[in-house]
Amino acid sequence: MTARKNVLTQNVEKGKGSKILKRSFGILGPGLITGAADDDPSGISTYSVAGAAYGYATLWIALLTFPLMVSIQLMCARLGMVTGRGLAAAVRMYYPRWVLWGSCSILVVANLINIGADLGGMAEATELITGIRSLIWIPVYAFFIIGLLFWSSYKLITRIFKWMTVVLFAYVFASFYAHVDWRHALAVTFVPHLEWSRGFLAVLVAILGTTISPYLFFWQAAEEVEEERTKGRTLAKRKGATAGELRSARADTIVGMFFSNLIMYFIILTTAATLHAHGQTDITSARQAAEALRPLAGRGAYLLFTLGLIGTGMLGVPVLVGSCAYAVAEGSAWRGSMGDKPGSARKFYAVMGVAMALGLVLDYLGFNAVKMLFWSAVINGLLAPPLILLVILLTSNRKVMGKRVNPPLLKYLGWATFGVMTAAAVGMIITT
Repeated sequence: MTARKNVLTQNVEKGKGSKILKRSFGILGPGLITGAADDDPSGISTYSVAGAAYGYATLWIALLTFPLMVSIQLMCARLGMVTGRGLAAAVRMYYPRWVLWGSCSILVVANLINIGADLGGMAEATELITGIRSLIWIPVYAFFIIGLLFWSSYKLITRIFKWMTVVLFAYVFASFYAHVDWRHALAVTFVPHLEWSRGFLAVLVAILGTTISPYLFFWQAAEEVEEERTKGRTLAKRKGATAGELRSARADTIVGMFFSNLIMYFIILTTAATLHAHGQTDITSARQAAEALRPLAGRGAYLLFTLGLIGTGMLGVPVLVGSCAYAVAEGSAWRGSMGDKPGSARKFYAVMGVAMALGLVLDYLGFNAVKMLFWSAVINGLLAPPLILLVILLTSNRKVMGKRVNPPLLKYLGWATFGVMTAAAVGMIITT
């Protein structure tokens, strides 16, 4: 009888545990998806370049970027929740048109390069596995993603995106195939290393640019609004946010950004322990990193690295395309969201289609996907500071946020992010 009671107790505890886990995963949304989308093929290539070129010396950047990412993304989340509008709509309401379209232009230019680079990176990774030319895979991925965005519901898309974040653990598993010098790795993680050279500063700006990217600002604010729309709330009802809602957004954002930085750390760790340790420092893409891993760390690491590149592209490209559409539609005061059907939001979906088409054009014009992957991150690093300034000013303005303006710690971290991003960009320009 006692044994049976113990079994029943264990089953009840397991049931409670699974419910808690399901509930915890359920409250995660825009923050988790944004953090995972941050580790797109452009980011993976950038981290691979850093690990191969400078070994463990760039691991500390993951600790630096974590609080900076959290601060800016949390400001964007709060902006969307409190105003009931996305970032571009808020800029349109409170700033001149040249500020609005200047910021949107920055976003669109950076995103188009990123879309082309990510599609090319996914296609090249698929060519490694299948042997079929990458130029064939580029339109396959483009049409599949557009089909998903056009003909799936918002709830289904977000559910798919949330579960696709699991693919990023491939990079954690890949590190187990590498012979990591953990003592050295942990030591340099907590002792920053800097080199006053064009190469190191370019890598630093690229890492900052691919982690603190303009498209993520627009995406997170817009997705917070989408979450409210799915609950049937009008603009008037969307305005304002309770303390509990803001706490949930904070937890979601912290988890998402921690996840993003964890994956960055393990990619740098894996390439440092294998490529840099064996003298292969001149890596220019994740594809080269994957190919080089095969003889050094085995087929397991190679497959995990390659499949992870494809999976992250499937998550990153829709976010890039979607953030373009949100920015242009909000800036133009058009109706449109991923919760609408294409027939009722034609202009919104037209922007998505054009953005994807232009990304395809960059690949077929002969632009090198390898170089685009890395330099798109550098461009993001140069363009992010003015957008960060806008986010800080908007979320610190009582006319915009009411009593939900940035608390002191969040405001200080925001200004620190602006300072770090500006200093890194200026440093690269000076050394160039």
